[in-house]
Amino acid sequence: MALFGALFLALLAGAHAELPGCKIRVTAKALELVKQEGLRFLEQELETITIPDLRGKEGHFYYNISDVKVTKLQLTTSELHFQPEQELMLQISNASLGLRFRRQLLYWFLYDGGYINASAEGVSIHTGLQLSQDPTGRMKVSNVSCQASVSRMHMAFGGTFKKVYDFLSTFITSGMRFLLNQQICPVLYHSGMVLLNSLLDTVPVRSPVDELVGIDYSLLKDPVASASNLDMEFRGAFFPLAEGNWSLFNRAVEPQLQEEERMVYVAFSEFFFDSAMESYFQAGALQLTLVGDKVPHDLDMLLRATYFGSIILLSPAVIDSPLKLELRAMAPPRCTIKPLGTTISVTASVTISLVPPNLPEVHLSTMIMEARLSAKMALRGKALRTRLDLRRFQIYSNQSALESLALIPLQTPLKTLLQIGVMPMLNERTWHGVQIPLPEGIDFVREVVTNHAGFLTIGADLHFAKGLREVIDKNRPANARPLEPSSAPLPSTAAV
Repeated sequence: MALFGALFLALLAGAHAELPGCKIRVTAKALELVKQEGLRFLEQELETITIPDLRGKEGHFYYNISDVKVTKLQLTTSELHFQPEQELMLQISNASLGLRFRRQLLYWFLYDGGYINASAEGVSIHTGLQLSQDPTGRMKVSNVSCQASVSRMHMAFGGTFKKVYDFLSTFITSGMRFLLNQQICPVLYHSGMVLLNSLLDTVPVRSPVDELVGIDYSLLKDPVASASNLDMEFRGAFFPLAEGNWSLFNRAVEPQLQEEERMVYVAFSEFFFDSAMESYFQAGALQLTLVGDKVPHDLDMLLRATYFGSIILLSPAVIDSPLKLELRAMAPPRCTIKPLGTTISVTASVTISLVPPNLPEVHLSTMIMEARLSAKMALRGKALRTRLDLRRFQIYSNQSALESLALIPLQTPLKTLLQIGVMPMLNERTWHGVQIPLPEGIDFVREVVTNHAGFLTIGADLHFAKGLREVIDKNRPANARPLEPSSAPLPSTAAV
């Protein structure tokens, strides 16, 4: 009985789980591009390593190694892959570091100093990034695991005290290798937890699309990694800016991502587009009013002829008044996605009036307009754009069938008005597009749109329009500074 109750609660919780309006899948094919850009950034970060001074005593010899700088970094073998529960793993092996430092040696009253070059070889780094959602729904690097080791070091000593340095080299190289091991992981941790998170801060979560509506790309749960891809689920819902807490219940089919041939796939359900049209409807944007000269001359004459019987009965002061044509959506338009295409269905009222100066409007007629628009989606850069085309159009009266017959001559002129006057304004807004949740500096290229039953998917490749270093430096937190070397006392040479 307890098992049945637990199962019932689990099913109940699943039934009330919020469905995503947008999904993104990053496949293993994107990792080579990401690795190339990431390694360039990582090389620059590792070159900032600051190694504390190394000093010690051996018999009557006092030595000091200071001003250690990384001069060159070679990452010869590396692999970046997805790993369940850890998300992203980077493995670097057999890398090498070029070093330059200042040496100082004191033996009784004899002193020797200068700069010398050294190399650290057999450098291995294993680091993992764990991704999760923060309380605001933003994706964050929540943890960085790291293991680093330097297997050997070489130093070419010379000069008067060469034999002495050769004698001390075991202590010096062991100490240098120990200190270098201690500095690699803090740099990687800072790069992930601070610098990469500043890059993820450029991904839009709740941001305005225009002056009327905004878009909510909050993560609904933590990203999920498999051996071949990383999947993310976003709310993918528009909302009126004037009503920040407004929300629309998602009843659409949940989008599915199964392909893995391209670097990235984005899926949008019908809910994504329905929430956009609902938001514009709530914001009062789905209406158009034409008065006087704004009404095309031919349409003005045809409307006056159609309603001549009503106009002739009005007073002379009203007969020649400007004509007013008002189109207003009666309900939010609805999106239907099928394998053969995407359509938008609109039902609107068309109200025709006369507007005499300084007098109340004179209502002539109200008719119902039904239109069906075809929608073609495209991804440009990181913006989802839509091109609309008027496919079907009809007007009728909700008063009587006889009046509907009288409206037949108005079908063609009103359709022309929509195609010439209304559709260009709609396409100007929809072609401007809405941003996809991608970090700054990364764009989509070579996209392919595929329609399914209830959702559409877009497969594309990635392109770095800006380098990681450029974007991170631009968005680096004001208090983010390279990690300073530890202030703890250095280990003695005996301990090393």
